[in-house]
Amino acid sequence: MHDVVIAGAGSAGCVLAARLSEDPRLRVLLIEAGESDRYPWIHVPIGYLYCIGNPRTDWMYKTAPDPGLHGRQLLYPRGKVLGGCSSINGMLYLRGQAADYDHWRQLGCTGWGWDDVQPLFLKSEDYVDGASEHHGEGGPWRIERQRLRWDILDDWAQAAQAEGIPASDDFNTGDNEGVGYFKVSQKNGWRVSAARAFLRPAMKRPNLTVMTGRHVRRVVFEGDRAVGLELFADGAVEVVRGAQVVLSAGAINTPQILQLSGIGPGALLQDMGIAVRRDAPVGENLQDHLQLRCAWKVSGARTLNQMARRWWGRGMIGAEYLLRRTGPMSMAPSQLGAFARSSPDVATPDLEWHVQPLSLEAFGQPLHDFPAITASVCHLRPESRGHVRITSADPMRAPEIAPNYLSTPGDRLTAARAIRLTRRIMAAEPMARYRPEEMKPGAAFQSDEELAEAAGTVGSTIFHPVGTARMGAGDDAVVDPRLRVRGVQGLRVVDASVMPVITSGNTNAPTIMIAEKAAMMMREEIRGI
Repeated sequence: MHDVVIAGAGSAGCVLAARLSEDPRLRVLLIEAGESDRYPWIHVPIGYLYCIGNPRTDWMYKTAPDPGLHGRQLLYPRGKVLGGCSSINGMLYLRGQAADYDHWRQLGCTGWGWDDVQPLFLKSEDYVDGASEHHGEGGPWRIERQRLRWDILDDWAQAAQAEGIPASDDFNTGDNEGVGYFKVSQKNGWRVSAARAFLRPAMKRPNLTVMTGRHVRRVVFEGDRAVGLELFADGAVEVVRGAQVVLSAGAINTPQILQLSGIGPGALLQDMGIAVRRDAPVGENLQDHLQLRCAWKVSGARTLNQMARRWWGRGMIGAEYLLRRTGPMSMAPSQLGAFARSSPDVATPDLEWHVQPLSLEAFGQPLHDFPAITASVCHLRPESRGHVRITSADPMRAPEIAPNYLSTPGDRLTAARAIRLTRRIMAAEPMARYRPEEMKPGAAFQSDEELAEAAGTVGSTIFHPVGTARMGAGDDAVVDPRLRVRGVQGLRVVDASVMPVITSGNTNAPTIMIAEKAAMMMREEIRGI
């Protein structure tokens, strides 16, 4: 019998297990469906190319055909390995905006305002420049500058400034407006996942047990109290028991487990032959950032397209990383970032760019054989809402993932404005001297309606699903502000699915903050065990 049983050793689960097991009186069990993170490509930053779409490290999900994307289905990577998505993601360290968390508080999530959560970001952090008003030092999670630069990215930043976007060296002060290089979760050119930063040191403790290769089938209840988890591995079913049960399986798998356990939309569960324990909007409220991959051919510029397609270029890239841990093998998928407003009517930045000195038809495809630059732009606060729903009572069958992108007039208008602003930056000095030629979406698209249609063609997920077990003060929320599942006892959700509204930036750092706060609350409640 354990004091706490945690399903999912992703970003949140690793942090939660590490923090709870700091108390030697607590016996903690962490369960992961994937395997160890000893696969070498996890730790080399460019290795995400070999982890996404690899069943060794990825759940290999796909979305349902999406009307907003002209019926296209998208690959929907989710980490299936110790460290979860932090072992395969882009490593970008972004908290979002102070206004995001103040909005959560206004929605009834007491204790989740910016002033409440900022100290938790600092607690995790070991920031490259040391401690300050906005950053922490000495925490488990190392945050550094990227170990490369590109002339064409520097020039893109100058062009963005010419269009009114100020220079920024720090997107994590609560106001992320500006343009500059992203900070990354790396140490000396190696990826720093949640497993490496938090879990590995904690695994030396005798009160923490980590089980891999176990698929969680459902939560086990006695009456209305969660008492454990039913697991499946190697053809056998087993039950593990705990005084408290926590789901940290992420915004896709957590709602799946809840629905399989009888907590979810009543009609859906009845259709699947599952007894309804609580009729709740589990799996609804799915939110994600859709990136519009705008790309240009350029002239007179050094880009990764030329370097990586030639054998001698690849050799130089490999040698640089081997000798110095710098260069393209050390780089995050996106190096330069920018945050700006889509219109003067927007109070805080609602657009984010991920700018790369490369181009390709789609993720996983070869680079083009000509110099090019990609400036992907996201709407940070989408109105569109989707869902995650089981399609069977079989726990091994993937759920339906329907993001429902570009399904509101507001999202379509913002997409059009985002592409126009990106075009203005590409036309400004000093980018104009590269004679940019628009490849995607293409200069033929001009009106708002045309650009919105084009957005559906070039749009793709940037892998930020949240909100499917949302937190709130009312009975219509799945969890309360202390992350306890409403209507039952002894069960919590601690991962990105609890976000009531998506943050205005990448979601890994906010997920780790959520786990820090959950650990603090849980230790307060169970003090004295």
